[in-house]
Amino acid sequence: MTLSFTSLGLSEARVSHLQSMGYDEPTAIQAEAIPHLLSGRDLIGQAQTGTGKTAAFALPLMEQVDSSNPSVQALVLTPTRELAIQVCQAMRGFRINGRPNVLAIYGGQSIERQQDQLKRGAQIVVGTPGRVLDLLNRGSLSLHNLGWLVLDEADEMLNMGFIQDVEKILSKAPANRQTAFFSATMAPEIRELSAKFLHSPVTVTVQSPKASPKQIQQVSYIVPRGWTKVRALQPILELEDPESAIIFVRTRRTAGDLTRQLQAAGYSVDEYHGDLSQSQRERLLMRFRQQQVKLVVATDIAARGLHVDDLTHVINFDMPDAMESYVHRIGRTGRAGKHGIAISLVTPLEKYKLRQIERHTKQPMTLVKIPTRAEIAARNLERLRSQMREAITSERLASFLPIVSQLSEEYDLRTIAAAALQMAYDQTVPAWQRNEHHNAEAEGSERGASLPKKRKTISVQSESREVSKAKE
Repeated sequence: MTLSFTSLGLSEARVSHLQSMGYDEPTAIQAEAIPHLLSGRDLIGQAQTGTGKTAAFALPLMEQVDSSNPSVQALVLTPTRELAIQVCQAMRGFRINGRPNVLAIYGGQSIERQQDQLKRGAQIVVGTPGRVLDLLNRGSLSLHNLGWLVLDEADEMLNMGFIQDVEKILSKAPANRQTAFFSATMAPEIRELSAKFLHSPVTVTVQSPKASPKQIQQVSYIVPRGWTKVRALQPILELEDPESAIIFVRTRRTAGDLTRQLQAAGYSVDEYHGDLSQSQRERLLMRFRQQQVKLVVATDIAARGLHVDDLTHVINFDMPDAMESYVHRIGRTGRAGKHGIAISLVTPLEKYKLRQIERHTKQPMTLVKIPTRAEIAARNLERLRSQMREAITSERLASFLPIVSQLSEEYDLRTIAAAALQMAYDQTVPAWQRNEHHNAEAEGSERGASLPKKRKTISVQSESREVSKAKE
């Protein structure tokens, strides 16, 4: 039997509004959690991001807060400012006639502005622990009328060191409130926190989403012995040519190093990290969504604020330790029935992780070698052929016919066309590959061969320095 939002206990007006937004059936976490929250029970919800948990707690709050009362009646705590903004925007979308008022408060934004917004009234506040605690200590945020408190991404609160702040906030909230914890995993510290602050909670567990083989193609490249992962990544990027990709790394330091190396090699790439100001984050996210930046390098924690609907690729530069993290990473692509590609760079010592992933996802993992220069050239030529077909039917073609007519007095038309193709092709080849190709040709001519059998390993940084010297 298919569940409906009406059967969960939501009002007809709310259900009608959800249908107008395209929400017809509740997800598993929504179907399990909403009735308990509407009945007043405390709740522990174990579910991954992407399962619809925001609506699972947002809709009951919307139904129960009093929009005519300007005081804060519900508080949602999130680990990052990006998630606070995302949850706030989602909750505003669930409102009817612009009510109730939902306010996001977080660091990186003027605290005076947030104080003014609180004075004007907000029934629901979504915020990060540090800023919430700051406003509480200043007396600008009052929890006297708080009836509902939600802790979102509790495991990330723990990982980022916010649990002590969360405990202080929970201690300041009225004892008779209704409380809900949502977390992807249930670490012992989270269980201890729930035992301390929740009253006879009901536990709802939703299985981690499994990647669909029809939507997500999983590919693993084995990094040859003696190669760095950066050297292996470049030909993969050339072959795949992703429209938009998140490159996952283990540490912030690796993110910074990799970003600088790829930028030096001429790639459209930027790093997404916690030290960016809010305006910088929003600008980067906008550029990423508009494909002005094609690649973004981030850690798992930083990537919480990155949400792109049409992400074509996910690249595991560093493999995650937990299988749930792998599933969560690759689940960012292949959404809404679209095709996505998940790429993993694996050293020979990491091969065992591939077997673990296959067992966990119950899907085969395609194992391939790093693309050769010939394979990349063939793919680039194929792209060029497609672009030529489009150009031939373009209205702008007529602007270039006079040049062809002039050149045809001196050269054969096939020669002119080939020269134009060569110019276009050279524009698509990155600096590192041109440099490598020219070096290989020089070595080959000296040895009486077209290409050497073995090539010297060239790092991105040394390569960029050689390109700079050539320009000078």
